[in-house]
Amino acid sequence: MFSLKQIFTVTFTLLAVIDIIGSIPVLLSLKEKMGGIHPERATLASGFLMVLFFFGGEQLLSVLGVEIHSFAVAGSIVIFIIGLEMILGLEIFKNDPAAGKSGSYVPVAFPIIAGSGTLTTIISLKADFGYYNILAGILVNLVLIYVVLRSLNWLERRLGKSGLMVIRKFFGVILLAIAIRIFKSNLGV
Repeated sequence: MFSLKQIFTVTFTLLAVIDIIGSIPVLLSLKEKMGGIHPERATLASGFLMVLFFFGGEQLLSVLGVEIHSFAVAGSIVIFIIGLEMILGLEIFKNDPAAGKSGSYVPVAFPIIAGSGTLTTIISLKADFGYYNILAGILVNLVLIYVVLRSLNWLERRLGKSGLMVIRKFFGVILLAIAIRIFKSNLGV
């Protein structure tokens, strides 16, 4: 069943993990280096990865002998680290500079949008939220991703460097709180 509260929570959780707003400076740099980003391609590719992992991630975990609750706890730790990165300005997870000029797929769709943190979060969310609500949250995020990618230059002018930094730190704190909630709710299972 659809739950607006769950959809909102899933949407906000994924929005914080994907951090499309906080990625604007990186995306602008890549856009310049690659000669452009195709918003449609990047959005569709990242959406495909998220939905594919949503449906097939548990089977992969089963083959590896990992329970969903254990994966959710591990995912909460990854989310916690991403939140720390955002707040403290650290770079623990590094982008692969050897990705080259493959355009909107690498490194934009993967790993910037649908990276390990996003895919881990999607599996972690399955432990606490309804499937339709997660898919709706993914869809809302894909729309937001497309809008942001489509309007990168406008956003850069409007937010400015300090505005982007404030948004990144805000989402970092939210991620820490979400990570702790996921950790607590799956630890005792």
